Amino acid sequence: MRFLGLLLLTVGAASAGEYALLANGGRMHVDRHEIDGVQVRLYKETGYIEMPASMVSGFEVEETLVSEAATTPPSAPPATETPAPAAAVNPFELAAAAADKYGLPRRLVHCVMAAESAFQIDALSPKGAIGLMQLMPQTAQLLGADPHDPVQNVDAGVRYLRDLLIKYDGVLQRALAAYNAGPAAVDKYHSVPPYRETIDYVNRIDLAFRADPR
Repeated sequence: MRFLGLLLLTVGAASAGEYALLANGGRMHVDRHEIDGVQVRLYKETGYIEMPASMVSGFEVEETLVSEAATTPPSAPPATETPAPAAAVNPFELAAAAADKYGLPRRLVHCVMAAESAFQIDALSPKGAIGLMQLMPQTAQLLGADPHDPVQNVDAGVRYLRDLLIKYDGVLQRALAAYNAGPAAVDKYHSVPPYRETIDYVNRIDLAFRADPR
């Protein structure tokens, strides 16, 4: 009840945004959030993701600082215009596009991405896994993808997950275990390998997905 109370107090708070503190230690910037029963809906740019409240440990309001320059009238534009910055990458849109392309539920891809990188484009694990879908360099090379390119990273990661589901006859737990620990470990034990990290990883995603497998 304490956790839900914290969430309810922060719903609709007026600020420049907030940080969702994920149970896996990740920290994701969002515009706002809403509560729907035991589900949390996180809004970011033009998209949103739903996940069980158990996957979020709390929220931090983003503080905005108004500098003195902000109150100064803007100066005349320069004689030559600078190129417009590239459009920001939206992890939710990348996940949805790849899920649709490879015939997987969007929510499943969202849950895997949340567990892997907390939707951080430049995420890098201590073991060297890269990007939103946390591809190892060797795996990315086999998949013909640049793991530092968010579009290629997500496309390759979702394609790899699809291939693992096919390999293990649609058994989600084995496919997730293979994504985390490698197919060799799953094949050795003919099931989820007895590694605490892998067991926790599989259970976290499986429960989150099955809570609302849309």
